[in-house]
Amino acid sequence: MGGRGELTDAARAELAPLLPQGGGRGKPWADHRRVLDGILWKLRTGAPWRDLPERYGPWSTCHARLVRWQRDGTWDRLLTHVQTKSDAVGEVIWEVRIDSTVLRAHQHAAGARKGGAAWGRPTRRPLRSPRPKRRSDGVGAG
Repeated sequence: MGGRGELTDAARAELAPLLPQGGGRGKPWADHRRVLDGILWKLRTGAPWRDLPERYGPWSTCHARLVRWQRDGTWDRLLTHVQTKSDAVGEVIWEVRIDSTVLRAHQHAAGARKGGAAWGRPTRRPLRSPRPKRRSDGVGAG
C-alpha cells in the first residue's frame, strides 16, 4: 500500500512494460517503483530535489532517472499510454480554455517619451545649425 499520491499496484503493473530495462554496464538500477514514486512526489510537491523523503532513495538517483527518461522518450511513451487508456474509458475531458485577462502596464513601462510621436508631433525638433559665415559676407570684408 503506497502513500498519498503514490502509484497503486495495478497502475505499476500496467506501466512496467513501458519502463526501460536496467542493464548494461555498471551497477544495477534501483527499483523502478521506488524511483518512480520519488519522481512523482517531487513533481507533485514542487520541492527541491534535496528535500526528497528518504523512503524514495537518494535524490540524485531519482533526478538522474528523470533526466534519462526524458532524453530517451520514456515519459512520452508513458503519457501517450495513460492518455489513450483514460480516453478510451471516458476519463479524459478534452476542453480548451482561453484566458482573456488584460494586464495594463504602468506608463513608464512602455519606454516612450511622454507626449511623443503617439500624440501626433515629433518627439524632438530638428536642430538648426547656424549658417556658416563667409569672410566676404557682412561688414569688414576686405
